Amino acid sequence: MSESQLVVLPLVAVLTIAAAAFDAVLAAASAGSPGPWRAWDTPLRETARLLVRQRRSTLASDRLLRRTGVLVLPVAAVLAAAVLPLGGARAASDTSVGIVWFNAMEVAVWAGVWLAGWGVNSAYSLVGGYRMIAQGLAYELPHMFALITVAVGAESLRFSDVVTAQHDLWFAVQMPVAFLVYLLSALAMAFWGPLSSPAGADLAGGAMAELSGADRLVFSAGRYAMLAVAAAAAVPMFLGGGAGPLLPAWLWALLKTLVVLAALLWTARRLPVLRMDRFMTFAWTALIPATLLQLLVTGLVAL
Repeated sequence: MSESQLVVLPLVAVLTIAAAAFDAVLAAASAGSPGPWRAWDTPLRETARLLVRQRRSTLASDRLLRRTGVLVLPVAAVLAAAVLPLGGARAASDTSVGIVWFNAMEVAVWAGVWLAGWGVNSAYSLVGGYRMIAQGLAYELPHMFALITVAVGAESLRFSDVVTAQHDLWFAVQMPVAFLVYLLSALAMAFWGPLSSPAGADLAGGAMAELSGADRLVFSAGRYAMLAVAAAAAVPMFLGGGAGPLLPAWLWALLKTLVVLAALLWTARRLPVLRMDRFMTFAWTALIPATLLQLLVTGLVAL
């Protein structure tokens, strides 16, 4: 097993903890708490609380489906991270179809949320699961077109080739529409911020409504992990990977990842939750034409 393979799981864990800590600070600041930076340890206290809390059970629930759905999120995040360069051009699995693999792991999250919502046999959870499917149908096409635009610009589906193609100019500058659509889809794949309706307060937590104890802890950690991995994927696809002066490539990749992650968390705290029908209309009437136009321009430049 290579060094890059060994570091994937600890790196995802560190990014997950960093995301949870920064989100706790933002939540404290939004609530007007004095000294919001003191809230950084809230995830640790919440972890301890959930570990000793008994799992809630519902009538005629399917334990296998529920626990499978809960586990899908963190597993998909780790498997998606396996194809991402950790700095420079190194990845745990530098496959020739890395972008396709990353997209497949992101789509697996839909199944995880739906299984978790269905398995507990609760109306709110079930509706939350179906909302995740509807949200996926809304954002996936713009998201896929953004990924295809990156692949066309690099003339490859390998993440290391994408990084190399940005030697002169980052894709975030060459493909600004694809970059913005990808950041929006990063929130959607972790059903976060304005796209958090699958776990919305109007459904008492939606897909998470009946999860408690260790199940809720793993599911919540999976959401943070998926958001962190989506932020990490933006670095090789749009921000030149580990390219940068003075510092080593792995450190530049980490710093860029933390900046993107912080921006996603900060933005999510300042936008209202979108109604699913309105988001679907926006995605199909605005995002898809915009990403197709970006893909056309990129294709003409590549030719």
